[in-house]
Amino acid sequence: MARRSAGSVELPVHRLSAAGFRALARGEGGRAVVVELLAAERSRRMLLLRALYDGLSGGGLSGNGVSGNGTSGGGPRPPAGAAAVSYREAWALLERAQRTAPDVFEDILMSPHTGMWLSLALRQLRGASFEDAPLWAVAGHLSALAASAGARAGLDFSLAVPVRRGVAFLPTVGCAELTVAEPWSTAQVVFREGQLRIIGEQGAVVVGPGREDGAPGWRAVRRLSLGAEGPQKCLSLEEFDPYRTFPQPSEPLLLSETDARAWQAMLTDAWELLLRDEPESAEAMRVGLMSVTPTPARERFRPHSVTAGDAFGGVMASRPDDATQLAATLVHEFQHIKLGSLMRLRPLNLTGPGLGPHPGPGLAEELFYAPWRDDPRPLGGLLQGIYAFAGVTRFWCSHRQSADAAQAGLAHFEFALWRTQVSSTVDLVRTHERLTPLGRQVLDALRERCAEWSDESVPAAELRLAQEVAADHRARWRAHHLRPPAAAVEEAVRAWRRRDDRPPPGLAGEPVLVPDAGARFLDTAAVLARHRLSGAGGDGREVERAEGAEDADVLLARGELAGARDAFAALLSRTGAPFGAWAGLGRALAGDEALKDASWLLRSHPERACAVQGALRKATGQGADPVRLAAWLARDRVRDGAWGAE
Repeated sequence: MARRSAGSVELPVHRLSAAGFRALARGEGGRAVVVELLAAERSRRMLLLRALYDGLSGGGLSGNGVSGNGTSGGGPRPPAGAAAVSYREAWALLERAQRTAPDVFEDILMSPHTGMWLSLALRQLRGASFEDAPLWAVAGHLSALAASAGARAGLDFSLAVPVRRGVAFLPTVGCAELTVAEPWSTAQVVFREGQLRIIGEQGAVVVGPGREDGAPGWRAVRRLSLGAEGPQKCLSLEEFDPYRTFPQPSEPLLLSETDARAWQAMLTDAWELLLRDEPESAEAMRVGLMSVTPTPARERFRPHSVTAGDAFGGVMASRPDDATQLAATLVHEFQHIKLGSLMRLRPLNLTGPGLGPHPGPGLAEELFYAPWRDDPRPLGGLLQGIYAFAGVTRFWCSHRQSADAAQAGLAHFEFALWRTQVSSTVDLVRTHERLTPLGRQVLDALRERCAEWSDESVPAAELRLAQEVAADHRARWRAHHLRPPAAAVEEAVRAWRRRDDRPPPGLAGEPVLVPDAGARFLDTAAVLARHRLSGAGGDGREVERAEGAEDADVLLARGELAGARDAFAALLSRTGAPFGAWAGLGRALAGDEALKDASWLLRSHPERACAVQGALRKATGQGADPVRLAAWLARDRVRDGAWGAE
């Protein structure tokens, strides 16, 4: 934190070791390579911190408090107490803490939420706001960091910090709940002789030595120690820090004691599972995974988790179904963390107007099919998904060998599903002209890894189900997002009404990608398969509660093809039928030899039936019989390019 200008010192240039890059390129990498990535991230944080300080010194905010109205876009004047927030005093206290207790300073600097705050604060300083907080309060978070560092270092100090809706938060330490009249105010933080006092408008919260967890009005950050034997993994369960959530800050979301114990138990079990099945990943996470931010539980088999490139080491995750799901989630998100850090050193794909097929101003970005998403994805996002699910595939490849008998079928299914999805997506873009040489190296290494996984045996039933589910997702995606040539659709309507023997050949032309913002639950088949394999829905009742699943989908998941066919046909005969139902009908027809071509058409090109049925309704007020229409459309069975492969 020395005040020398960057030009007066020789700044380090961060490069990965050859061994580290080889490991990362394969989607792997243990403790050593994560230490390399962390060193680069530390330098970045220090530069951002200095840039923020220089920006605050150069204008927008005065040396003490704010100048002008203190917001990025106009609004009410800040409270009088805001003038007491001094980033210069905060900077000086941070320097003292760095000299006195460098480990404390490093812990606060490298907190995921510090990285998120630095990024958002700099953007707001430059005019882009990501929250409703005034600029003085966002910039004043520097004082909260300094107060945390000073208190943890045992330094005597007095410093004003922002109060957000009655909460004064000290990063990595805890938060004080204060009675306030305004949403944005300040409190004075005083540390003397081991006692921490947070003094607000109408009282103070006092935290004495040994009372960190029990002082009235005070909530300490939950710090967990995972691991029954050997060195323990330290992790914070973050509930308070406004910058713990991505992409926007949020208010505290406090866990009940019951929920906190449940998270502790699942994180403990997930950590033991990773030590057993993913030891290299566990050692990487030992130094690189720093916090988990809990969010409420989602539907079973549909957890939600997210990381941010600016928040190295932080994971936000919904409460998992079980420890195995949590372990897979941590692997998935840590893959994002590793790749995001690698891409800060060197990009994997080119961005910017005028580069190859990249659009110019006002043009849409090229989008791709992502087997793990409902929506089409740009190349950069697709690379992130490939890398994350390569880690998921690796996890299930290992875990299926140690899973208990009741869960082994599900583990085999997950491995078979994700190796298929990752491999096909790598092949889709590995020669794309917008990849950098580094990007090609990474995808070539992942392709080799996929080839190794393809040699792994999977029980026939789980393998067949995984292949069917993968094809179902792709078909539903096509039904939602692809449109056959409009002129060919209109000609097909005329041909149908004339009772021509076959559809016009133009209908097999290259479809146009038109993103459907309403596409949801394209993973329905996978969720129902997981219910069945886990034994959760043996009688079908629990399976029916899967959101987005029609009765026909449930029948199909049970293997009742005749009933599913009738249910899908009835559904598609009605106005407003879900597009994905065409893919389901195709699967239901698969056992009928007389309708094998219709089944192929709906499983490979459901967008044709979807478009023609919609145009028929528009032209005549009613649609065709779905099975008859599919059989007619399949009379010219054309496999056209990569999209037409069975």
